[in-house]
Amino acid sequence: MPQSPAGPQHPETLGFGKAIAVLTSGGDAQGMNAAVRAVVRVGIYTGAKVFFVYEGYQGLVDGGDHIKEATWESVSMMLQLGGTVIGSARCQDFRTREGRLRAARNLAKHGITNLCVIGGDGSLTGADTFRAEWSGLVAELVKTGAITAEEAQRSSHLNIVGMVGSIDNDFCGTDMTIGTDSALHRIMEIVDAITTTAQSHQRTFVLEVMGRHCGYLALITALASGADWVFIPESPPEDDWEEHLCRRLAETRDGGSRLNIIIVAEGAIDKHGKAITSDNIKDLVVKRLGYDTRVTILGHVQRGGTPSAFDRILGSRMGVEAVMALLEGTPDTPACVVSLSGNQAVRLPLMECVQVTKDVTMAMNEGRFEEALKLRGRSFQNNWNVYKLLAHIRPPATKSGYTLAVLNVGAPAAGMNAAVRATVRIGLIHGHRVLAVHDGFEGLAFGMVEEISWNAVGSWTGLGGSKLGTKRTLPKKYFEEISANISKFGIHALIIIGGFEAFTGGLELVEGRARFEELCIPLCIIPATVSNNVPGSDFSIGADTALNTITTTCDLIKQSAAGTKRRVFIIETMGGFCGYLSTMAGLAAGADAAYIYEEPFSSRDLQANVDHLIEKMKTTVKRGLVLRNERCSENYTTDFIYNLYSEEGKGVFDCRKNILGHMQQGGSPTPFDRNFGTKMGAKAVAWITGKIKECSRHGRIFANTADSACLLGMRKRSLVFQPITELRQQTDFEHRIPKEQWWLRLRPILKILAKYNIELDTSETAHLEHLTRKVLVPEATL
Repeated sequence: MPQSPAGPQHPETLGFGKAIAVLTSGGDAQGMNAAVRAVVRVGIYTGAKVFFVYEGYQGLVDGGDHIKEATWESVSMMLQLGGTVIGSARCQDFRTREGRLRAARNLAKHGITNLCVIGGDGSLTGADTFRAEWSGLVAELVKTGAITAEEAQRSSHLNIVGMVGSIDNDFCGTDMTIGTDSALHRIMEIVDAITTTAQSHQRTFVLEVMGRHCGYLALITALASGADWVFIPESPPEDDWEEHLCRRLAETRDGGSRLNIIIVAEGAIDKHGKAITSDNIKDLVVKRLGYDTRVTILGHVQRGGTPSAFDRILGSRMGVEAVMALLEGTPDTPACVVSLSGNQAVRLPLMECVQVTKDVTMAMNEGRFEEALKLRGRSFQNNWNVYKLLAHIRPPATKSGYTLAVLNVGAPAAGMNAAVRATVRIGLIHGHRVLAVHDGFEGLAFGMVEEISWNAVGSWTGLGGSKLGTKRTLPKKYFEEISANISKFGIHALIIIGGFEAFTGGLELVEGRARFEELCIPLCIIPATVSNNVPGSDFSIGADTALNTITTTCDLIKQSAAGTKRRVFIIETMGGFCGYLSTMAGLAAGADAAYIYEEPFSSRDLQANVDHLIEKMKTTVKRGLVLRNERCSENYTTDFIYNLYSEEGKGVFDCRKNILGHMQQGGSPTPFDRNFGTKMGAKAVAWITGKIKECSRHGRIFANTADSACLLGMRKRSLVFQPITELRQQTDFEHRIPKEQWWLRLRPILKILAKYNIELDTSETAHLEHLTRKVLVPEATL
């Protein structure tokens, strides 16, 4: 794998004598400001000069006041703003060589040889063209006397790094583009609101979302809302789709539902390339079924509003990576794009990504739809496969003869219900009988078990909390009762959705297999907890919803300080001993410090933080935000920190404290948690079905191997099943956290963005990879 040169220089001196310009181009996307802020602050941290280019490429061509040096304070309070503060414009001038010549002159005059472009594939292609022509443009400028020989020498080559800002998620090579998650938040808010009115009047709603050449928004919306049907450009419906659609809508109504939801991407087409519009679908439903049908076209509301926590963190991480890629670049390094794969930052050759993105559009135009789906990447295919299973396949008439039980364990987490719904419906599709267990292991012991039907879980995707009921009780003391009920109800496998108690409970069940043969059945644990503290998974269902709740609350609290000035807020978050919520909310809300158990701190550190805030109050930014994980320290409590800050900051700033409490466990799940829960449920059932068959002997199930009790987790770039007994070694049971946690590597970014002069560990920064291998990996069948 080709690697970018990891120079011996320290990151703090990497930028000395260099200049970076940052611009946003093309359509705006929420989270662009987070990326701009990170580029500016990390650029300044490395010793480089950083310049804003206002109004995209137009500003680059026009020069003058459109190119201004940025300061640390100039990007303050940008994080929570939607759109792009430095402006974006479609630019015809830059498409001409004359326009690019003017742009080159403006950069050379400022000594800028590093350009960071945040935009879509068109904007990034323009940047690559500019770079290819650079030496010719500079030579021409010297010849005409537009720049001096010295300026030309200083600008001998141009480094370019792109970040993809696009709400459509239409750029190949990255799992998520900046703005996509926020657009999904806007869409889901509207879908949830429409659902209530549709139920009241028994209506069918056709919702049109953005995505002229990419169906990602439509597809995830359909998964996250449990829609009846979705139309996307990459996979047009079969020729008899009208029959199929009407039959599907009628089945849903006959099953007791009072509404139908159909999602349409604006670029939806049939197999012959003819557009399928919202009005076509409405007319069809009214004519054939006589249902009261309404159309809602969401339009530009999807681009607007405040960015989600995910987009702020994504923008910040990509911004850091972009600066490192620029400053490590040489004249031979190809222009790259920084992107996300799983939760890993990666660098990919810009033009490879652009080419594959164009290949998708070409494949669709030529009717090669299967190839278009493949080129969209593994994540897209996986989502499409889950949607097809849930929306187009009905439970078979012949049953498998197996019984699957599903239960929730631990504290409630938003997204649990989406996971239960997917588990139930995919279980039924596999021909199993599915049982719902109420109130966790306690319910399993006391026989609170009932068969659950397809329609019973119909509207569960968007509901917060746990509809099945959940308790923290562990199974060990109820082994006899649990074994008896496993026999009584004929349970062949268990799917346990929950937090750390689900993991420890699973371990207890495995230990109990030696004494109770009834416990020798396959079991799968799906992590669901706001704390994100389950070993074996980088993410847990529910953590994203809690993170957004904290971030939104921090925004409101920070805003309240805008009038009073000189105020510092101390905010306590949940998480037990796990500092995930504090750290990630700190990144998303722009905190000055985040105290966590995993990173021990002393009174000297607290004093240093106070001194740092006293210095900050001398600038134009007169407010502070400090997060504290609820169990970060036995002695340095929230009250202690509040009192210390109040005393030490006397006369400079005053303090307020907030304990956020159980609001972090409530609320409607975010699109990420709905989709993640749905995919995890589907994948768990597929795995457990295979395990039941594998462990079946003469009509009996006997599972006592380590790999028959697994936890399904997101690890770096994929969903993997890991035997829970193997995860025991990776767990700190006293503090209920994994021994290694990936997000701790992001803490230096939090400190640098808060202006602490610390060392940034660049050993984890991405190296240049190639795209073709990545995109064409076949997804394991569901």
